[in-house]
Amino acid sequence: MNGWAVETDDLVKSFGSFVAVDHVSLRIPKGEIFGFLGPNGAGKSTTIRMLCGLLTPTSGRALVGDLDVAGEPEKVRRNIGYMSQKFSLYDDLTVEQNIDFFAGLYGVPRELRAQRKRHVLEMANLIERHDALTGTLSGGWKQRLALGCAILHNPPVLFLDEPTSGVDPIARGAFWDLIRDMAASSHTIFVSTHYMDEAEYCHRIALMHRGRIIALGAPQELRADLSTRALFQLDTSAPLETMRALERVPGIQDVAVFGGGLHVAVSEPDAGMELIRRRLSGGKIEIHRLERIQPSLEDVFVALIEAEERKQTPYFE
Repeated sequence: MNGWAVETDDLVKSFGSFVAVDHVSLRIPKGEIFGFLGPNGAGKSTTIRMLCGLLTPTSGRALVGDLDVAGEPEKVRRNIGYMSQKFSLYDDLTVEQNIDFFAGLYGVPRELRAQRKRHVLEMANLIERHDALTGTLSGGWKQRLALGCAILHNPPVLFLDEPTSGVDPIARGAFWDLIRDMAASSHTIFVSTHYMDEAEYCHRIALMHRGRIIALGAPQELRADLSTRALFQLDTSAPLETMRALERVPGIQDVAVFGGGLHVAVSEPDAGMELIRRRLSGGKIEIHRLERIQPSLEDVFVALIEAEERKQTPYFE
């Protein structure tokens, strides 16, 4: 026993000449909520599918609960929970019938099935909906049911692949309450998401880009890494023209779109506001708002990904 819930060393998955996962190494302790973030195509789902024993690694090593995913994929699948971004239950069965079906599929002993079913219904707050057709449930309730079915066999490690995709913010908040309760009872949660607010709920997060992990740490640690520069919220009458005016100006490190405005990073905090005002003065661009702000995780990830892109496609005058 090595004490890690999930452990990978130089994990690689290639499809022909395309490298989807490029030498990923992780150590995830038991009871941690571990967030896996990155843009579409970054390799998140491919990594999760390998860890679930659904894909064979091209090279490297991966252990889940001390089980080798390449050598013992069947054992891995029996000892984990998995929930995909696509709702995978049966709409034409009732809530209770879905639970019964997955209890049998996961091999829950018959003498424990009534107890586990009751636990799932209570956890997901579905007792009053136990006889409702699953297809009639809202997206949030369906996700609660899917999570409940994934933990019927009480797996120590649970993999959630963008589980709240397409779910409204209130339902997402309730779903994360369930996740935190599970982690508090020593379950390890490995969750991928593209919602930055959800990343704040994780003990640690990893950012993937083009198959590689480019950042790893607690949310507050990653934000602290951006503290060497000042960040400004800038709202103007012409955002695109503003971006063009500020790009590649000495002292301005990054300009990114956030909502209807821009986030501008500068290297000299004290001179940053004056630098922006001076660059935009004399033109047709009106400044509606310019103030210094604290960086969010989204700012961190934009900065990291842009830095990686610059490494791979350097700009030449």
